[in-house]
Amino acid sequence: MRNALNSQQLAGALHNRSALINPAIRSQISARAATAGLAGLHDGRGRGGWWRHRHGGFGWVGPLFWPFAYYDIYDYTLLGYGYDDPFWDYGYGDVYAGIFSPYGYDDLSGYLLQSRQRVSTRHARERRGVTPDQLAQMCGEDSREIAGLPIDQIQQAVQLDDAQRAALDDLDNASLRAAQEIKAACPTQIALTAPDRLAAMQRRIEAMISAVDIVQPPLQRFYDLLNEEQKARLNALGQDQRDVQTAKNGGNSISQNCGVAQSGVTGWPSAEIDARVHPTEAQRASLAALQDATAKAADMLNASCQPSDAITPPARLEAIGKRLDVMLQAVKSVRAALDDFYGQLSDEQRAQFEAIGPRRSASAGSERSGATPRHHGRRHHASIGGVIRRFITMMR
Repeated sequence: MRNALNSQQLAGALHNRSALINPAIRSQISARAATAGLAGLHDGRGRGGWWRHRHGGFGWVGPLFWPFAYYDIYDYTLLGYGYDDPFWDYGYGDVYAGIFSPYGYDDLSGYLLQSRQRVSTRHARERRGVTPDQLAQMCGEDSREIAGLPIDQIQQAVQLDDAQRAALDDLDNASLRAAQEIKAACPTQIALTAPDRLAAMQRRIEAMISAVDIVQPPLQRFYDLLNEEQKARLNALGQDQRDVQTAKNGGNSISQNCGVAQSGVTGWPSAEIDARVHPTEAQRASLAALQDATAKAADMLNASCQPSDAITPPARLEAIGKRLDVMLQAVKSVRAALDDFYGQLSDEQRAQFEAIGPRRSASAGSERSGATPRHHGRRHHASIGGVIRRFITMMR
């Protein structure tokens, strides 16, 4: 994990704005980081993982939900990448991964240590090129050099007068405040339980909604100051990228699944829950309510897909706000049902419930890597035993 997160390739990309504004590169970074340290899931190209998005990225990187959230908002608002826009990959699969996390305790500890890493003066020369706080950098960089709007690109495409340029400066400053709002929701501790993960997910979405609220008024003011020709030029930013992606996808420029279907299986693991948790009759009723809540959340998210008529930056940002509102509602409803079910479980049942996700990830990794079932079983017997012991100690 240290090698992956501290690699010069990853560290360099995280400090390179021209790289980070490319959604494909962000997907590669998140894929490498999301599978770092997970045996059988990382082959050097970031492939693998049932919780992976359709276009290559990951909604969860260790304890962090929605890496590069600021950039995903920016991309769709100003560039409108269309079919391959990473913003619309987020959906039910991420809620599912929040409930059944693919990460075990040791995995999450490694991510948090990396996010808190500090290089001492004594070791600075020995570790030159190693970048601390890689995970925090995925939360949303708030420096103008990294997170600021492409002012030069906008000014080049849209010739502005003094009033319009002042409005663009206001929008640029608002975008930096929005990035800071999103970065403030970066996790500072490990979420060891499913309820804690959904709580972290909710805080992240709420921060993104707040960021949208910050940006919307100055964006609308700037757009309203433009004449029709200038608006057309601004709307056309990123058109070349959209045309390329539309051609690659057979002329289909709109995603229809909206993050509901991800590359892996997200079916409800009823058999695993029965075999490991052994719920009582009362717990089964609460579990049924949780399953019903997740099914309704999936329907809600599937019904709020990317609109085809959002062709202006203000309209696309409004679509983002609506989607985030639906995601927040979905997470809240599932979280309430999950809290009720989880609260009825014993310490041992909770530990077994938390072990389902890591075991599923290991099974997928063993299949991809060709690992034998015997080796797989030995690896996770120890891992889950450690999780159980830590959970029981923590819950007392």
